[in-house]
Amino acid sequence: MLERMGNYFSNWAHKYMPDPMIFAILLTILTYILGLIFTKTTWFGMILDWYKGFWVLLKFGMQMCVILVTGYALATTVPVQKFLRWLAGIPKTSAGAAMLVALVAVIAGLINWGLGLIVGAIFALEVGRQGYLNNRKFHYPLLVAAGYAGLAVWHGGLSGSAPLLVATKGHFLAKEIGIIPVSKTLGSSLNITVLIVMLIVIPLVMFLMAPKDESKIETISPALCEVGKDEGTPKEDWTFADKLENSVILSWLIGLGGLIYIFYYFGKHGFALNLNIVNFTFLIVGIILHKRPIAYVRAVADGVRGCAGIILQFPFYAGIMGMMKFSGLVAVIAGWFVAISSATTYPIFTYISACIVNIFVPSGGGQWAVQGPVLVKAAETLHFSIPKTIMAMAYGDQWTNLFQPFWALPLLGICGVRARDIMGYCIALMFIGIPIYIILLFLF
Repeated sequence: MLERMGNYFSNWAHKYMPDPMIFAILLTILTYILGLIFTKTTWFGMILDWYKGFWVLLKFGMQMCVILVTGYALATTVPVQKFLRWLAGIPKTSAGAAMLVALVAVIAGLINWGLGLIVGAIFALEVGRQGYLNNRKFHYPLLVAAGYAGLAVWHGGLSGSAPLLVATKGHFLAKEIGIIPVSKTLGSSLNITVLIVMLIVIPLVMFLMAPKDESKIETISPALCEVGKDEGTPKEDWTFADKLENSVILSWLIGLGGLIYIFYYFGKHGFALNLNIVNFTFLIVGIILHKRPIAYVRAVADGVRGCAGIILQFPFYAGIMGMMKFSGLVAVIAGWFVAISSATTYPIFTYISACIVNIFVPSGGGQWAVQGPVLVKAAETLHFSIPKTIMAMAYGDQWTNLFQPFWALPLLGICGVRARDIMGYCIALMFIGIPIYIILLFLF
């Protein structure tokens, strides 16, 4: 049944899922129209709100480009390639390969969302390559969809934006709800149960969606199996500049400085991952493992090709966030669900509203900033648990990433596929998971 469901949504996505850029434009137009209908903002005011938000993700967009290229460069080092090839060589069937990729992506996503995104993408690519090289027919679109699974669980993991934010002194809702320790959110019995269930459900669903008919299996493109070779001037012809470019000493000097800071950071802050330290760690470790500076430069150049979608589309999503936030549309949408909620149904409607808002505001921290005040006020009125409200929003925010191709852009660039190739399987998983979340929120 799950295989048929996966095929159905995959066929649907191939017919109707446009390029992510078209998706962003359509969402921009829809948000503009909804703002005119449901808020008091004028047609010109909505344009001003759009532009007001248009450039707010420039820093974040750069961080995403850096994590893509540094992660790619790290994955192409000899030690990492050997490990990935060993791990990627374990599965013998298409179903087993999809399950393994999903499991790795989910575990990495729970550690850190950026780590989950890049590890899932690189591992899916390597599993596809090893299947091709070992004459095993692995359904590559499903592998890449499985590699995206980390973004479906991240908000309940160690990098969850909303739970970490409300545990931080001086956060923007501190006067209303105080400081809420992560033991009541990420460490709650609800979240631990959800994580255990998803660690089982997501890989299992990917396993069951794998095509059994070999004629329906789409293997990886042979072109993606051609790993770039580090070609350069023969050593005997090196000039002074060539010697500098290939100097292991230079790599070790800059690497040593980076390692000193990395040890200092984790010694001072503990295992507090964020995009900057993840990017810096990827960068330094990649430079060291590539040994020669010019080898690292070439690896980064190969990885840069996947950044086009990020550079083009992030400003459009920032503009959508601007319209949602500054026009008050996000508060209106959240208010609809609050109005029909009781203490019993409130977490379920919070989850559903967060699922919808995430399609327009695909940023966990950004979504909590615009939706959090409304949810907290409603929870207090209904005398409902604030920590559970936070987690219900977090689950909704993460789960519709399976429908929203925004976060898939780095993965698509690394794996060399289109959004329509993978989103059908992601959407199938999304619909399977929604009732599971509703049941767990109801029971707890």
